[in-house]
Amino acid sequence: MTSADTSGLQALVVIPSRLGSTRLPNKPLADIAGEAMIVHVWRRAMEAKIGPVVVACDDQQIADVIKRAGGDAVLTRVDHPSGSDRIFEAISKSDSAGRYDYIVNVQGDLPTIAPHAIRACFSPLADPKVDVATLTAIISREEEKTDPNVVKIVGSPVADGRLRALYFTRATAPYGDGPLYHHIGLYAYRRSALEAFVKLPPSTLEKREKLEQLRLLEAGMRIDAAIVDDVPLGVDTQHDLDRARQVLGG
Repeated sequence: MTSADTSGLQALVVIPSRLGSTRLPNKPLADIAGEAMIVHVWRRAMEAKIGPVVVACDDQQIADVIKRAGGDAVLTRVDHPSGSDRIFEAISKSDSAGRYDYIVNVQGDLPTIAPHAIRACFSPLADPKVDVATLTAIISREEEKTDPNVVKIVGSPVADGRLRALYFTRATAPYGDGPLYHHIGLYAYRRSALEAFVKLPPSTLEKREKLEQLRLLEAGMRIDAAIVDDVPLGVDTQHDLDRARQVLGG
C-alpha cells in the first residue's frame, strides 16, 4: 500500500496515561521485560520519528518512570472525561506557543504498537481535506465481526490503503459481501480540529454507540483511516498483560 508524503510535516506525539484502572490497577507501571508498560509505548513512539513525544499523565509516579527513561512528561488533571481532554491540557502546557500544527495520540496501553503503524496513522494528514486520521485493519476472525467490543469503521476507499470514515459502530456493518474493518484507536489531529473537538458537547450518536469519534463526524469533520496489517495488542486485563509479556519477552 502507499502512504501520503508527510516528510515535510512534524507532529507532537502525546501519550495519555492514567494510573487508575478498575480492571488492572496501576496499569501504566506494570512491568514488562523489566520496564514499565508506559516506557515501552514511549520508546515505540520515539522510534516512529515523526516528532517529539510527551506523556500526559495524572500521577507523579508515571512522570518519574518516563523521566528516568530519558523522556518528557507533563502532569494533567485527574478528572478528565476522556483521553482527548487530557491531551489538550498537555499540549496547552508543553506547547503553549503552538509550534506544532499536528498532534498524534498514541494510547498508553499499546506496548506492542509498531512504529510504522504510528507513522501510518499520521500519513493521511498530508491531505489538506483531512481533519483527523486514524487506523484500521481488516477483521479476519469470524467472532470479531459480531463482537460489540470490536468497533467497526464503515468507510469508502479514497486512496490505496486509505478509507474515508462515514461511520463507526459496534454493530456488524456494512451489510453484504466484502471486508469488515476493525477500528484501531490511534488518532492524528490537526491542532485546530482537536481544539474544536474538546469544546463540543457529547453528540447524540456518540452517546448511543459510546464512541467518542462520532462527535467529530457529527460536527462535520473528516476522518480518514490508514489500513494496516494487524491490530496492536491493547492491555486492559491481566490476561492481556500476560500476552504482552510473552510478545516482548518478559
